[in-house]
Formats: sequence, C-alpha cells, structure tokens
Amino acid sequence: MDQILIRPIITEKMTAQGEKEGRYGFVVDRNSNKVQIKDAVEQAYGVTVTGVRTMIVRGKTRTRYTKTDILHGRTSAYKKAIVTLQEGESIDLYSSI
Repeated sequence: MDQILIRPIITEKMTAQGEKEGRYGFVVDRNSNKVQIKDAVEQAYGVTVTGVRTMIVRGKTRTRYTKTDILHGRTSAYKKAIVTLQEGESIDLYSSI
C-alpha cells in the first residue's frame, strides 16, 4: 500500500473535536486496517495514537437539472478514520496550507 492517509477532514465539527478531545479525522485507503492507520498517523505527524475508529461512508445520489435533461449521478464512497491522540498532544493540520 503506497499511501494510507489520503487527506485530513477539515470541517467545523472535526476542528472542535480536535481542540476539545484530541480527535482528528482522515480519509484513508479503503483497504487499510486500524493498525496500519495508527502507524501511518504516528509516522506522519510524530504523535502517539491511543485509538482508531473507522467507518465507510456511502456515496450520495445527486441530481442536476440542465436546460435539456435531468442528470443523475452518485458521489464516491470512501473510508473515514477518527484518530484519538494521547492527552496533551495535537496535530497542526493548517501548517501545510
């Protein structure tokens, strides 16, 4: 597996959880497991991970109305991981922007 961590999830809810509870969200490779995700986060950010929760997010159906037709489509499904860090540690996701 080349890359386990695809991108961080930067939303209002995940930012609040990161500040209060030390939890951070990542979009991860669909075939990765919790141990691989833990190792990838520890190696990439230099922190100690105490817990990993994963979920597969289903794609949503989308409808777009155009002048000539109604187009139906679907967004991609992806795997999401919520990583809990050891107390007192944090990840600065905004430093690379």
